[in-house]
Amino acid sequence: MTTLPIGMCSDHAGYELKSIIQGYLEANGLEYKDFGTYSAESCDYPDFAHPCAEAIERGECYPGIAMCGSGEGISITLNKHQGIRAALCWAPEIARLARQHNDANVLVLPARFIAPEVALEIVDIFLKTPFEGGRHQRRIDKIPVK
Repeated sequence: MTTLPIGMCSDHAGYELKSIIQGYLEANGLEYKDFGTYSAESCDYPDFAHPCAEAIERGECYPGIAMCGSGEGISITLNKHQGIRAALCWAPEIARLARQHNDANVLVLPARFIAPEVALEIVDIFLKTPFEGGRHQRRIDKIPVK
């Protein structure tokens, strides 16, 4: 697990699922920092994704959990940051592989397409699965644009 607070963000479509996940984190004694949104009122995911990504890049939070309706928009936004490897996960095995092989540092969930129970299982796996390193590290090193 993590010793830093988990960075969290969503847009209006992900607000309800984010609240459910925050309850799960609290029940498990895990700290988080919520970068918004703070209601189900229509808003723009980049307004929350960028501050969350920047906090992860600065080492203030780790890892991140983000969500929007499909997961695509917030994932695209997060991945514009050089230090972010956001993985859109809709099944537990994808979350496991995103951590093991890609050292993903932000879990992205498609809030309108995933049941809360499945989302919580994915969160648990994402937080508990270590990066394997080895041959995967070489690939991770090639990701940033120089």
